[in-house]
Amino acid sequence: MRRIFISDCEGPISKNDNAFEIMARFVPHGDKIFAVTSRYDDALADVLKKSGYKAGDTLKLVLPFLKAYDVTDEKIRDFSARNLVLITNIKNSLRHISNIAPSYIVSTSYEHYIRALCEAVEFPFKNTYCTRLNLDEYDVTQEEKEQLKKIGHEIAQMPVFEIPPEARSFKDLSKNVRSTIEKLDEIFWETIDEMHIGRIYSEVNPVGGSEKAEAINDVVHKLNVALADVMYVGDSITDEEAFKFVKENGGLAVSFNGNQYAVKNAEIALISADSIATAIIAEAFIRFGKGETLDLVANWSFETLAKSSGDQELIDNFLKLHPRELPKAKIITKENMENLARESTEFRKKVRGETVGKMG
Repeated sequence: MRRIFISDCEGPISKNDNAFEIMARFVPHGDKIFAVTSRYDDALADVLKKSGYKAGDTLKLVLPFLKAYDVTDEKIRDFSARNLVLITNIKNSLRHISNIAPSYIVSTSYEHYIRALCEAVEFPFKNTYCTRLNLDEYDVTQEEKEQLKKIGHEIAQMPVFEIPPEARSFKDLSKNVRSTIEKLDEIFWETIDEMHIGRIYSEVNPVGGSEKAEAINDVVHKLNVALADVMYVGDSITDEEAFKFVKENGGLAVSFNGNQYAVKNAEIALISADSIATAIIAEAFIRFGKGETLDLVANWSFETLAKSSGDQELIDNFLKLHPRELPKAKIITKENMENLARESTEFRKKVRGETVGKMG
């Protein structure tokens, strides 16, 4: 039986939020514009469930602002390559996993960033799914540039609103949050969408939400394997559909330093500053299957790992790296879900920074 490994990129493999960082670098107050838009993305995808919208579409909503400030594909490629920050030991971990199983990356990130990452970790770009983008092919008039700059300034003055965990519809949100969402609806789906540059919204398709599930389905069909033989690793709201798809079909869903969206939809929560724990879980799944992997996590300890029949060099390196306390690995249950989500989210902020760590 052949099993496969599929992972999200930003979070499990790298510490970056590349699109956020590009906005912060090239657009005045771009960090705030992105943060507000990202929270709007969470509301549309998770609470309002806007038709035709999926988690991760922030990556297309911000593109007109990049055009307004003359950002090019070359600038994105150069910035992505120079500012790549990897999770500790990820190059060796990916190499180890790829040596024992077909391995793929499914990411919402722009292809410029994924190409840079693949080169850095020596991973084949052909084994990736990501957001295809040719920014240079889109034109924006000088008049639109000035209008977009004003709109960007307006968004930057808006609050990064909070979404109550129990919110399930528009009426469950506060009056101020509803007002902000309505204004953003007008900005993105009326004002910008009607501009010449607005065609970018219908032509760029970020790989998030259902697109990630479709990518996984494409991989299993290409390799002629069952979904039950898939291990998927993710960390955010863009992985929800992938987690559900894999779990419902008998595969293994793993949250790596995930936020509440990830932890509440995965089966295993890994909370770690390095990637070796991912490699150990992946090896157990690939060699022995889901049952033994869950047993390993249920009994996660120095003693259990030392007695494991997994790759001894990998395990020895892991134990040497963590001589006093192991990174946390837990099976997610209804009873521990809320606590794990809080703990994982807080650790995520330490690894990736406070601003990025708070995003969906």
